[in-house]
Order: sequence, then C-alpha cells, then structure tokens
Amino acid sequence: MGLSAHTLGARFWYLIAAVFFGFLGIGTVLPRLGPHIRQDLGGSDQTVGLVVGVFYAFALISRFVSGPLADRKGRKLALAAGLGSCGIAGLIYLMPWGIPGAYLARMFQGFGEACLYTGAAAWAVEIAGIDRSSRALGYISTGIWGGISAGPLIGTWAGSFERAAALQMVASAAAILLVWRIPEDHQPHPEAGRRVSIAGSLAPGMAIGFVNVHYPVIAGFLVLHLSQHGNSGPAAFSAYAGVILFSRFFLGGLPDRIEPGVTFYSGLVAMAIGLSALALGPPPALAIAATAVLGFGFSFPWASVASSVLKRTPSHLRGSAVGILSAYYDIFVGLSSFAAGALSKRFGYPAAFAMAVVALLGAAIAGRFVFATPTHSQVRLSTAAAAD
Repeated sequence: MGLSAHTLGARFWYLIAAVFFGFLGIGTVLPRLGPHIRQDLGGSDQTVGLVVGVFYAFALISRFVSGPLADRKGRKLALAAGLGSCGIAGLIYLMPWGIPGAYLARMFQGFGEACLYTGAAAWAVEIAGIDRSSRALGYISTGIWGGISAGPLIGTWAGSFERAAALQMVASAAAILLVWRIPEDHQPHPEAGRRVSIAGSLAPGMAIGFVNVHYPVIAGFLVLHLSQHGNSGPAAFSAYAGVILFSRFFLGGLPDRIEPGVTFYSGLVAMAIGLSALALGPPPALAIAATAVLGFGFSFPWASVASSVLKRTPSHLRGSAVGILSAYYDIFVGLSSFAAGALSKRFGYPAAFAMAVVALLGAAIAGRFVFATPTHSQVRLSTAAAAD
C-alpha cells in the first residue's frame, strides 16, 4: 500500500540513501582499477579489459538469480546480499592474491550490483505504492547516478587503490546499517515458485536495450569526438550527467501523472535531437546544450517502460521482472560497446553517434508493443494475468 500523497516516508529515504552508498562504494575503485592492474599487479592492457568486463558478464548472469531471490526471500535480503557482496569485493581487493584476486573481486561486485539494484527497485516500488512506481524508480536512479558520479572523485581523493578498496567496504557497511533500519514483513506468496516469462519480456526489454545503446557511445567516445571540435567533452559529459540527476529527481514521477507512452516517446525525440547534433561535431556551446538535451530525454524511457511493466506484473514477480529488464540493459550495452568501437575505427566517431540514433528507431518500434492498449493478447511479463 502506498503512503500519503505528500510524503514517501523515512524508510523510503533510508532506502535511497543505502542505494547511494552502495553505488558510491562501487565507484570508488573505478579510477584506480586499471593502473592497479597494470602497475601494481603487472597485468597487460588486455588483462585490464578482461577484469573490467567480467563485472558486466557476472552482473548479467546474476540478474536471473537476484530477481527470484528478491521475490521469494524478500527485497531486504536481496539488497543486503548485494551490499555484502560489494563489501566482500573490497576486502578481496586488499588480499595479496594478484590478478586472480582482481577477477574474483569483480565477480563479487557484479553479483552485488545485480542484487543491490533488483532488491532496491522492487522494494522502492512497494514502499511508494505501485501508482507511484515511476517516481520511486526515478529516485532510485538518482541514488545510483549520484553514487557512481561521486565514487570516482572520492576514490581519486583517497590517493591509492588500497584506500579506495577500504572505502568501498566502509560505504557498503554504511548502506547495510541503513537497510537494517528499514522494516520489511516478507510473506512468501503461495505461487512463489512461478517464474517470469522470458518471451514476454521481449518488447519492454528491447525498448530499454535500444534506448541504452547510446550510453557506451557517450561514455567511451564523447570526449574523444569533441576533442576535435573545441575540446568540450568533459563539460558536455558533466551537463549530460547533471541533467539526468536533476530530471530523475524532480521529474521522475511524470509517467505516473500522464500517459507513460507520451513521456517515453518525448524522451526518444529529445535523445535523437541531442545525438544528431553531437554527431555533427558542434562547437562547445552547442555540444554542451546537445548533451543536456540528450540527458533530459534519457531521464524518461526507463521509468516509463519499467513502471508500465510493473503495474501489469503480480507483486510476487516484480523482483524477477526488474532483474530481467536489467539484463536487457547489460546485453545491449555490452554489444553496443563493441559495435561503437568497430564503427569508430572504420568510419570515425560520428558513425557511433549515428548508430545510437538508429537504435532509437528500434526503441520506438518496441515501445509500440509496450504501450499498446491492453488486450487479451498483449505481451506481458508475468506468467499469468493474476491480480495481486
């Protein structure tokens, strides 16, 4: 049951704070991970790539564990397991286990991120109420982006990889203490053994996946691309991240108040405008404005799709639904990272931005099936149309 229209309550904000600290810890080791592997452990550039990549591979696999865990054992247990796994990763980094230890730590961190997000997102929707699911997911995203943005700064300030790893442990412990204060009365559902339909997730998953094709383009090639056009990359990326934080915090509830299909497609249009402008190599002022428009548009599709799906999914399957939708994100971001690199090498950086624009057409087509008027044949995530 949702809370009053005027407040989300203390336990909701404890949850958001825990998410922030969890992702803050994940971010602390990122700026020094590569140098640590190359300089301290004697690894190669290829080893750096593999150690970084194993996180995403393990996170993807773990999505199919974290969802059922949250549904059957409770959101609190899934979230605490994720935070604990991230803390263990920090401890492993400090062990004298060399490169195998780095791989092991990244595996724990991948599992931790999957459980952290799945448990937090499903729990936030339950606390806020399904009618405010978009707002809840927007605040969760704010906690994630805030933590991921602040983590690298704190990790750099720490001065060494070992201190950054220790800070990850501290951040995870702080998050667990916050979670411990949040009451949850988990009651196993009589049909807890049922699973979410993978086939039924195709349309919403494809919509989310295609929207996120742009992310590795921005993360990997924005600064390089704009270095040839006034060198505004760092400022442009800051504008992108800052607008996302602002929009998801203050405007994340829009899909709850108006038709989510409207916010979804409006977001796609804004993203297409921003990406198209960036592909042209604009001067600094226009580049910063374009990334701001891109960030604004990107603030809405996830919440629009996920809230629509969760409203059609029985409560005892919502954790699994979140996990599967997140898996599409992992798959598309991973594949588009390789594609963006290949296109940039062969045709130049604008080709990667063009790829991201084309991907939005795929998102628009998939969205047609997500936001269609419900019928008996509509694609659903749940295995049955049972009410809560």
